[in-house]
Amino acid sequence: MANDGQVRLPWAVRVEGLRRVLDGRVVVDGLRLDVRPGEFVALIGGDGRSALLGILAGLDRDVEGTVLVPRRRALASGATRPTAWERAWRTLFPGTGARPAALVRALTGEPDLLLLDDPFGALDAPARARARRLLSEWWQPRDRAVLLVTDDVEEAILLADRVLVMDAGAVVHERRIGLGRPRDPADPRFAVLCAGLVERLPRPAGGRSARTAALGET
Repeated sequence: MANDGQVRLPWAVRVEGLRRVLDGRVVVDGLRLDVRPGEFVALIGGDGRSALLGILAGLDRDVEGTVLVPRRRALASGATRPTAWERAWRTLFPGTGARPAALVRALTGEPDLLLLDDPFGALDAPARARARRLLSEWWQPRDRAVLLVTDDVEEAILLADRVLVMDAGAVVHERRIGLGRPRDPADPRFAVLCAGLVERLPRPAGGRSARTAALGET
């Protein structure tokens, strides 16, 4: 169900008891999620994250549970001719392909809810840093909600107000990021947050901890 924006609600996303079964496999399992207007939430971890974004975007309606979202979401059409955002992106990131272009279209559509599924994955490190700044410049002055799926724990801490860890289609851990902006990865508090979230990531195949696997240890 989509809110038309005429009634001001205390949330931009409300999900209760969400369950999705695909080809006999549970991909979202009893999920509950609230996102406030203007809140930036990152999803890290395992299964269910991209499926959740597809449901919130209205691409998948074969679900159980309650899903309440604003009518203007990230997949709304952007402008028909190049905007300042599109021109800026082309200047900063020439030849970066369809995934960043989809982000530009989402930004130019001025959605009330921006859904991002690893939007910077095709970029090298310098371009990724510039893209994060561009996203922050769009988001901070606006009362818009953002839900970001990323495999980069540092990226989640740099951008989000709140980080959720998912595993087997459910939220298994939540961490609020109480750092001011802009954030500095060299800040000792940043490192503590990063280590704590890495420890909460689902165990990879073989049973090693996420920290051990990430460091390549045996």
